[in-house]
Amino acid sequence: MSSKSALLAALDAASDKHIRFLQEFVQAPSPNPPGDTRAAADVVTSFLTEHNIPYEIVDPDRGDGSDTSLYPNIVSEFTGGAGPGPRIVMNGHLDVFPVDPASLSQWEHPPWSGHIEGDTIYGRGVVDMKLGTAALAVAYTHLYERRHLLRGSILFCAVSDEETGGRWGTSYLLKNDLHRFGGDVMLSAEPVGVGSVRFSEKGTLRMWCNVTTRGAHGAYTNLSVGAIRTAAAYIGEVTKTIEGMEVNLPEDIKKQLAREDVRERIDSIMGDGTAAVIARPTVNIAIMEGGTGGGSINMIPDACRFSLDIRMPIGLTRREVIPILEELTKKYSEAQFEFSVVEAASNPASASPLDHPLLQLLIDNAHALSPDEDLPLAIPSMGATDCKHYRYASIPAYVYSGSPRTMAQVNEHGSLKEYLHVAKTHAAAAWDYLQ
Repeated sequence: MSSKSALLAALDAASDKHIRFLQEFVQAPSPNPPGDTRAAADVVTSFLTEHNIPYEIVDPDRGDGSDTSLYPNIVSEFTGGAGPGPRIVMNGHLDVFPVDPASLSQWEHPPWSGHIEGDTIYGRGVVDMKLGTAALAVAYTHLYERRHLLRGSILFCAVSDEETGGRWGTSYLLKNDLHRFGGDVMLSAEPVGVGSVRFSEKGTLRMWCNVTTRGAHGAYTNLSVGAIRTAAAYIGEVTKTIEGMEVNLPEDIKKQLAREDVRERIDSIMGDGTAAVIARPTVNIAIMEGGTGGGSINMIPDACRFSLDIRMPIGLTRREVIPILEELTKKYSEAQFEFSVVEAASNPASASPLDHPLLQLLIDNAHALSPDEDLPLAIPSMGATDCKHYRYASIPAYVYSGSPRTMAQVNEHGSLKEYLHVAKTHAAAAWDYLQ
């Protein structure tokens, strides 16, 4: 039996143990907000300790006097014994979306139960991304045991704060010590569907817009349109203009997204019509507030506030978008517009090379381990992950994991078969890369 076959056999032999680890991980609440991940971190560190693997806790100092121990970042690394080589970072997050208290009665099993029924495990955060973080931890422990056969090194990170942007998690680590916490390439297991490997993600521009104009009695619309109708008309102009923009995609990405099999895979994983917008900017209005101070239905409002959530593909940045937003306000001379960017939630698009060897190793190993499934294809992501922080630091980052289908929903659940498959795929790809 080859060393790689022995690695995969060991992973198979310990599958029951790995399932118990995932279940305990899901049972440890870590909603963000508020962001306290200590219980979940304890499960991961106990798993590492059980395998005699040293680790370090990096607690971010937020500078606001808060208890730094509430938001632990777990880091562990090893250097292979077969000589120098590249460094892989395996990164997953501990925090998950919160549970709406009003939805509790709709949960078939309590959100922190980790209930297992057949191949399915239930619980908040099992999809995003405790299944993936556990799979990376499992892969890391088995690679650590065989580190004498590998060259290069692997850094494992289980971080806090991903759900609210990563400021006190991945971004904190990289900005404070890129040499210590960076590497040559990063592997993530965010929920993307086993039919894909993700190499890029859209950027975000999130803003608030305040509109003020003349108010009046509701019968006198000849005197003023009002702030809400002005805002509604402006939103229509913005949506038409921004979503109609031509984007200068890099040639290799343009070629990849022109493939019919890639477009079909995008729609099959993320929903019909996604392929049509994945390389185009989109506009979403999530919140709109306005009206008269007294709440009277027969007055024309003089103020309105709304949010703008603009998603930008590679090739488009806020430098092109914001001047357009400002120029369109000139059509509404009777109103004043004031914009403010939500910097903590606004990030540029990011992409990694399509010809990186680890990308192909993920595809090859995933298919070899599940030959009856479709060959995974390289596609972009619509949402944001901690991969962006590595890409901003010029470190390629790639994502492979299970289905995103029930992410953040009532009765969120994942597949145990996919979980074990993802752990083996990451272990096998890293093994090949460090040979």
